Amino acid sequence: MRYAVIILTALLCVSVMTANSPSVSADDTYNYDRWGEAVPSQAGYTAEKSLSGNDFGTDSFKSPSDFFCTSDGMLYIADSGNNRIVCADIENETAVTIYDKFIMPDGTETFLDTPSGVYVSEKSGTLYIADTNNSRILVSDMNGTVSAEITKPDSTLYDSRKTFLPQKVIADKGGNIYTVLGNITTGAAMFSADGEFTGFYGANRVEPTAKAVRNYIMGLFMSDEKKARRTRSVPSGITGFDIDGDFIFTCTSSSTQSTDTVKKLNAAGNNIFADKQTIFGDYKPMYDTSQNKVMESAIVDIDISADGNINCLDLTEGRIFQYDRECSLLFVTGGEKGCTGGFEHACAVESYGDRLYVLDSSKNTITVFSETSFGKDVHRAVQLYNDGYYDEALQPWYDVLKRDGNYRYAHIGIASALLRRGDYKGAMKYSKLADDNEIYGKAFEGFRRECIMKNGGYIFAAVLLLIVSAVTASKYIKKKRKGADSKK
Repeated sequence: MRYAVIILTALLCVSVMTANSPSVSADDTYNYDRWGEAVPSQAGYTAEKSLSGNDFGTDSFKSPSDFFCTSDGMLYIADSGNNRIVCADIENETAVTIYDKFIMPDGTETFLDTPSGVYVSEKSGTLYIADTNNSRILVSDMNGTVSAEITKPDSTLYDSRKTFLPQKVIADKGGNIYTVLGNITTGAAMFSADGEFTGFYGANRVEPTAKAVRNYIMGLFMSDEKKARRTRSVPSGITGFDIDGDFIFTCTSSSTQSTDTVKKLNAAGNNIFADKQTIFGDYKPMYDTSQNKVMESAIVDIDISADGNINCLDLTEGRIFQYDRECSLLFVTGGEKGCTGGFEHACAVESYGDRLYVLDSSKNTITVFSETSFGKDVHRAVQLYNDGYYDEALQPWYDVLKRDGNYRYAHIGIASALLRRGDYKGAMKYSKLADDNEIYGKAFEGFRRECIMKNGGYIFAAVLLLIVSAVTASKYIKKKRKGADSKK
């Protein structure tokens, strides 16, 4: 009987999870409505083709793990399994340079061993490589001449028991270098332009779970000896990042982390997105009917487009979630694993022009997604809207709604434009469709004020009439009572 109860309870839990999870298959194109439910939507991007190393005129890729695209369309690929960096012209699909060996400052040759990350500073013409199995970061010019080799820090700030395994690498305008380390959860290791270790940057917060809160409270009453022995709650580590101007964007692929999934960090390491309520990835765990299990989003890489849009790559479902710079969801792109546009192990995402590129370390390919006409309409409207041109964005938003009546962001854009125009009734209508209480409140306040101004004379006359009527009625009642008293 006890086992039957347990089985029944398990089945009930599964049925509840299924009921609360949107049942969307891998090849569906969807977005989210005002209630947070997945609904069918127009595609913002469509899979155009898949490129292998042979398509670029070189040997097949082998377990590639990262890539970086410059503003002139040069794609630098960390071809980990082949121990090389491939520089390819993305437009002409031609390999331009193969970096498989480098010249050290002393004139000796050095070779890569499973490079996992690559970044190019176009300002200084510098190539940064996370040479993982050699436990170093190489800083080189475009001819392969190394100017600096960064290895494990000899610093009290760095735990000497930890190995140095750089996974990703970027550099800011000042030449400061940031690297994601595979075994470090306290943020990205940061080095000055001359290679000096300066500490850790952008650590994620510890997830405020019930267990973490309980451990914190218990710790207040523990002795120092017990505190030293107990298991500590640690944050999830950074798994990918990108840089845009003065800001560094980071992501984590931990499916159990709901805070700091995506961050926008300023120079001081403060998260600009900390107060935003955005859910990056799927709003709810997705129920995969083909695998008969619930799938949690895990953001493994992040890319910032030239127009400021944020592209987040979900490892679990192999989907790209694109947000505008205000963190509003624009598109969900991806597909069936066995088809073009689907992935076995998506590991990196980049953008160039109106295309998105996704690297698959299992298929050893780069998938190219091209922008659809619907995507162009949305991007045009979003650009105008975020730049403050609400009136100019109004017609593009109407065009978007003609093609997808469920597109929530269009309702918000139209409501904002109508609010600025003084069309409070229209703004109330569209903000209600978008379930945007802030815009609705402003529109209602304007509508009420407008009604008072338009009908002020009538309202004053009505109030005056009520006052006169009340005074007259009061006098009449008093007079009648006085007459009744005199008769007595």
